[in-house]
Amino acid sequence: MSLDAELRALRASFESRSPQVPAEHLEVMRRAAQELAASGQAARALSTGAAAPRFTLPSATGGTVALDELLAAGPVVLTFYRGAWCPYCNLALRALQQHHDAIAARGARLVAVSPQIPDESLTLAEKHELAFDVLSDPGSDTAARYGLAFDLSDELAAVYDTFGFDLKRVNGGHARTLPLPATYVIDRDGVIRWAFVDTDYTRRAEPADILAALDSLADGGADGAGAQLS
Repeated sequence: MSLDAELRALRASFESRSPQVPAEHLEVMRRAAQELAASGQAARALSTGAAAPRFTLPSATGGTVALDELLAAGPVVLTFYRGAWCPYCNLALRALQQHHDAIAARGARLVAVSPQIPDESLTLAEKHELAFDVLSDPGSDTAARYGLAFDLSDELAAVYDTFGFDLKRVNGGHARTLPLPATYVIDRDGVIRWAFVDTDYTRRAEPADILAALDSLADGGADGAGAQLS
């Protein structure tokens, strides 16, 4: 089953339980999603052909990881996710783990970035047995440099509080700022050769498309890898 099919099944499962969620909360979520989509932020985020902003971020295991160091060894698959509290993020990360060997076989390094503090990232990595680096981006400063960071509305933040997400704690005091879901394939020169960015948190990059983009790099057809923005 494709990741997209799994994500759609998860969304359908949530919607089937919607009577358990107050109607006013569902309306806030729908309105926030529509406003974010209408903002055009996905189209303004960095995409194919742009230079990937460099970063050095703390890892879940206590060290730091620098993009330059990763690129010295080969291409990088960089994915941004919202946090361990997001079931769609967890599903996407598990799918990436299932394809980790295939990504590594193509000479690439996979890293995932979220606003969570390292302790939260470590819990996530251990729970899902992730073999790739999970990095912390406090305040989503790195996500902002990629054009991905946005602030939750007061209404939506209040709804998330009722769900028990406690974003202020897990994000180290930065309760309102999150990244759009995004995945980039970056070549060794630090140029983005494939991009997926979406304002809809229930949609993620398909691992098969990531592998195809890496194959395109190996074949010298990087410029044709394309991008998916919505």
